[in-house]
Amino acid sequence: MPPFRIFGNLYFVGTHPASSHLIDTGDGLILLDSGYPQTLYLVLENIRTLGFSPCDLKYIIHSHGHYDHLGATRALVELTGAKTFIGRQDAAYANGKLDLTWARELGHEYYEQFEPDVLLEDGDRISRGNTEVLCLHTPGHTPGTMSYFFPVSDGIHIYRAGMHGGVGTNSMSKEFLDRYGLSYDCRKQFLDGLDRLKQEKVDIFIGNHVWNNDTRGKYERMREQSYNSFINENDWLEFLKKSSDQLFAMIEKEETECENISNSGNRR
Repeated sequence: MPPFRIFGNLYFVGTHPASSHLIDTGDGLILLDSGYPQTLYLVLENIRTLGFSPCDLKYIIHSHGHYDHLGATRALVELTGAKTFIGRQDAAYANGKLDLTWARELGHEYYEQFEPDVLLEDGDRISRGNTEVLCLHTPGHTPGTMSYFFPVSDGIHIYRAGMHGGVGTNSMSKEFLDRYGLSYDCRKQFLDGLDRLKQEKVDIFIGNHVWNNDTRGKYERMREQSYNSFINENDWLEFLKKSSDQLFAMIEKEETECENISNSGNRR
């Protein structure tokens, strides 16, 4: 993925496997998610390509504690001295006390543990320069998943950007929860979070994966046409509905599979 300006002081600097976004606060840079350690060199090059210096990175804010979103953080901190933020419940993922970062499922080992500087609570606000980020706790994908909302400006117009911290159903599947002895309550928490986020106004929806918000497609359309396809207040609610539909579809599939296994056993 090429790096590019989404709008005003908000930029995409990530990769296809894992999104990273850069906010120029006028008093240093904020990075949303660091990505895989194996692709850190691409993120650094993307930041430089846009005319910024990684040395100006002040804050690294994490959507949640999975390997593809925090794997490169330790190296970035060693390089820049940036301050790190993560939802309190995912701190044990980041520092390696809980082996639930999904690294193993992704074919890796998580060697890049770090101790987060700030453990976020629901409703916290992170301020730097011209930017204030509202942090809302939306568990489900992980216990500490956080969603973020903040203003972006080109000096004339101001829009509100928003990101859900994690909607993948993989970590809410029966197979995964049973394997690690985790509670099924995460499913209700996830749906409750989606309902809560419907109240948030979002003009520019960004995803922590490019397929969440069709990052690549919007980028291509923005290049070819005269309007900014990222500015669309309908995208957010459509995404929240799609996310709930995906969870219900997974649950229905699991129930059907269990019923088929039960019927097969009865026939024997």
